[in-house]
Amino acid sequence: MADAQLVENDDGSWLLQGELGFASVPSVLRHAGVNMLGKKQLTIDLRGVTRADSAGLALLVEWLRESEIAGNSIEFVNIPVQLLSIARVCGLDDILSLN
Repeated sequence: MADAQLVENDDGSWLLQGELGFASVPSVLRHAGVNMLGKKQLTIDLRGVTRADSAGLALLVEWLRESEIAGNSIEFVNIPVQLLSIARVCGLDDILSLN
């Protein structure tokens, strides 16, 4: 499994790359918590995600929850079809604004 990475772009948005699975999500979550603090508007671009499972979906839900608690907003763009399908089956596509 290719490790997932979260990289800040020059415009302040974030690019998520690699495979989002049970092995990689915890380190991405830790990295994000340290580096995204204080951002009022977050844009997460998922175009670099090569594979995702339910742990990847849980990561997006956690980021949404943390953003709402902090009074920030978060937007997910370029959602891979695989991740979008999992979100739809779980009924989370509307909550995450992935439609």
